[in-house]
Amino acid sequence: MSIKTLAGLTPDGQIYYDEEMGFVEAMLPPGPWKTAHAPALLETEQGTLLCCWFAGSFEGGADINIVVSRLEKGSDVWTEPEYISNENDFSDQNPSLFNAPNGEIWAMYTSQLGRQPGKDNMQYTSVVKKQVSTDDGKTWSQPETVFPEEGTFARQPIQILSNGRWIFGNWICTDSEAGLSGDPSAFRISDDAGKTWRRVDMPASNGRVHPNVVELEDGHLIAFMRSREADFIYASDSYDFGDSWSQPYKTVLPNNNSSISAIKLRSGRIAITYNHSSAPASYTRKGAWPGLRCPVSVALSEDGGKTFPLIRHVERGEGFYGDENKGSNRQYEYPYIMQDKEGYIHVAYAYKTRIGVKWVKLKEEDIIGSVRGESTYNPTSGEVGK
Repeated sequence: MSIKTLAGLTPDGQIYYDEEMGFVEAMLPPGPWKTAHAPALLETEQGTLLCCWFAGSFEGGADINIVVSRLEKGSDVWTEPEYISNENDFSDQNPSLFNAPNGEIWAMYTSQLGRQPGKDNMQYTSVVKKQVSTDDGKTWSQPETVFPEEGTFARQPIQILSNGRWIFGNWICTDSEAGLSGDPSAFRISDDAGKTWRRVDMPASNGRVHPNVVELEDGHLIAFMRSREADFIYASDSYDFGDSWSQPYKTVLPNNNSSISAIKLRSGRIAITYNHSSAPASYTRKGAWPGLRCPVSVALSEDGGKTFPLIRHVERGEGFYGDENKGSNRQYEYPYIMQDKEGYIHVAYAYKTRIGVKWVKLKEEDIIGSVRGESTYNPTSGEVGK
């Protein structure tokens, strides 16, 4: 592999080293589509990196489908994306990738009716479908519906817990005045490796969505969630492998009503990637959409999600600040985080208001700041300081 020094990202999948940021990055080939959103990552058993997202004309359109790009082990260029799903009657969105224990790779995604006359949001028609690859993500089976309950939405992949249980975070969309802002979180649980599933609801979770499950210790789970009020990331605890959940409570991290992603690192720290921004205090209603989806940050917790003293911005965007200038910032949104077998951290997100997907690769130490002897400690703003 030969990594070039960054002179400016090119939309061809070429990996560059960014000397200022101290990590490698690439803009994945956008393909012929106008929009790219909600990326997800996976390292296959063969060491290939897969990045999938939904692409087409615009979110919610019937031409929106799931595509995937590959980074072969040892390569320095991501491949042109190819279709996973290719349907013309449904809007396929929010993909996730899962390494099943039997060697299969599952692509799970939501599938809803495309926009209807006078009806912009059709999420209440969504079901969850699955396609399977048995050749390292090169080809995929035909779609099958796994969760037929209409309104089911998802983003985090299936998680396998320490007792062998599978858990899949969902939220349930409705066609009502409280739709979106009032949607609750729920979980699909399987104790037979995905053959059968049952639903467990999270109490009082209306407007707390996109649950990301992390197992802190055997049976103790924490789910981190997006807030429709655009105030904070919320969390909920389970002490019985997901059979019951607490009411959601605020964490110290801000949220702007955009998706987040959380994992437990090999070090034991929790890592969350998100936009370090929230709505102004004047936004007290449910369903706030402040628009600012930047910076993309990674925050680390050493106490199970109570505090996040280590924060680094991995995407600063245009950097305009203040209410008058917020409209000058492009959107860098829906980040996804994973850790590979060698311990590297990978983050992917929709880039420059969805013209493509950007990927960055860095070490845990790059977030902590020990490489240059710096400290990233600032529990309030998240700004890097010495």
